[in-house]
Amino acid sequence: MRVRPSRVRRLRIRKAIGNAALAGAVLAVGLTYLAFEKHVTLVVDGQPQAVRTLSASVGDLLDSSGIVLDGNDVVVPPEATPLADGMTVVVDSNGLTISAEMAPQDVGAWVMEGAGGPSAKLTIPSTENWFSAGSSIGTSRTVAATVVVLGKDHEVVTNATTVRELLSAMGIEPDGEDRVRPSPGTPLHQGMHITYAQVEIRLRSARVPIPYTTHTVYSDGLRPGETRITQAGRDGLMLQTSRVWMVDGKVARRVVLARRVLIPAVAQRRLVGSAATTHGTEVGEASYYTFAPGNGLTAAHPWLPFGTVVSVKNLANGRTVTVTINDRGPFGGRIIDLSQEAFARIAPLSSGVCQVRLTW
Repeated sequence: MRVRPSRVRRLRIRKAIGNAALAGAVLAVGLTYLAFEKHVTLVVDGQPQAVRTLSASVGDLLDSSGIVLDGNDVVVPPEATPLADGMTVVVDSNGLTISAEMAPQDVGAWVMEGAGGPSAKLTIPSTENWFSAGSSIGTSRTVAATVVVLGKDHEVVTNATTVRELLSAMGIEPDGEDRVRPSPGTPLHQGMHITYAQVEIRLRSARVPIPYTTHTVYSDGLRPGETRITQAGRDGLMLQTSRVWMVDGKVARRVVLARRVLIPAVAQRRLVGSAATTHGTEVGEASYYTFAPGNGLTAAHPWLPFGTVVSVKNLANGRTVTVTINDRGPFGGRIIDLSQEAFARIAPLSSGVCQVRLTW
């Protein structure tokens, strides 16, 4: 036989069901709140507040906080900015002008330039008020840093967490050739010094003059000191291709890749009267080459007969070496190429070239 529950028991069952439904609804609302809740630092005229909010944008946050703006107020980030967890919002009624930029890719990352005014207030630790629902949410995730861009110092305040996010918020996207110190993945900390240098590598071609040399022959047929030009000298022209490293728009390094003679230089030839036993002299640049034929103190000259003994004097330091011509060259600017051993007698090999006087 089935016994119907008493009226009191039925009332208790209905109450228990109602309480369970209410608890479920409260739990659902709480879970929804937690899912959309954001922890934000709101700085109003220098007074930081740690805020928990469901607002979708900066403007909504200000409305829900009862903040009414006038034409002189400054709000950073702008009111239309979507609100993100951990963001810092500054409201300053002094009407100070500050710049704030949002990162094009890092959502929620922003940067402001200037160490004074509202910017400085961003780094003040947050405090609790009635917005914080009775529990602290910690300090504001903002730091002040110095960023050197194109050689200019920028004092900035940002909520970025890494060097890469900060540079991105400033509109800088480094490529593989640029220099960033410290590295882009480095976490930001208070007072960090960051250097960004833009590096470009270019190929440049330029027309470079080839100075003509002077070939002197001493003659007993002229009075001592008398000079007669038998062939006029003429500068040549060559095409020089270089690889150039540009750092912040300035040339930092240049490496010559190739030289091509477009117009050969024509040497000036002259006769000089003298009673000396010297047969000839020539002034110009000397270099050395590693594949010189034979051994010892030898050299290559464009036209002196093989076997000619030539005295080579470095005009910068006065050192002299005597060489024997056994090869042809150079062609295009220099007047003689010495063997490594001969060049080392008058100049360091690292110098590459030196100004000399040849006498034979």
